[in-house]
Amino acid sequence: MTHNDTLRRLRYALNINDEQVMENIAATGRKTTTDEVLNWLKREDETGYSELTSSLLCRFLDGLIINKRGPHPSGKTPEPLEFLSNNEILKKLRVALELQADDMVAIFKRIDFTVTKAELGAFFRRPEHRNYRKCPEQVLKKFIKGLSTKA
Repeated sequence: MTHNDTLRRLRYALNINDEQVMENIAATGRKTTTDEVLNWLKREDETGYSELTSSLLCRFLDGLIINKRGPHPSGKTPEPLEFLSNNEILKKLRVALELQADDMVAIFKRIDFTVTKAELGAFFRRPEHRNYRKCPEQVLKKFIKGLSTKA
């Protein structure tokens, strides 16, 4: 799944329009245009398609956190990551939506997908930790799909 797919799915799941995408990115200090957003949302085979980089998706997610929870107490905006893994995306969504492990398990249950608290904990550990696990693409897709369904 490309970052463009992730943005498309998140827009649908969180019911976010193009203006809100631009506002989230602007909250991190980078201005975007409507054309840029539209090009990110196009399919790869469509003319005008533009690849969404890790740092831009990171800016969107950081902006989502800022707009949902307010700015960091230090007043600093985090620097965007150069490489954004599925683990980081899941972590940023958890922070933005203020979800606990039980909440996330419930979101997965909505779509009949079982993930335990221990598995979730492994996704949120540091990569050097012995119990760290990479978040499979399927888990991220299911989580975003679960966000789009109503409880």
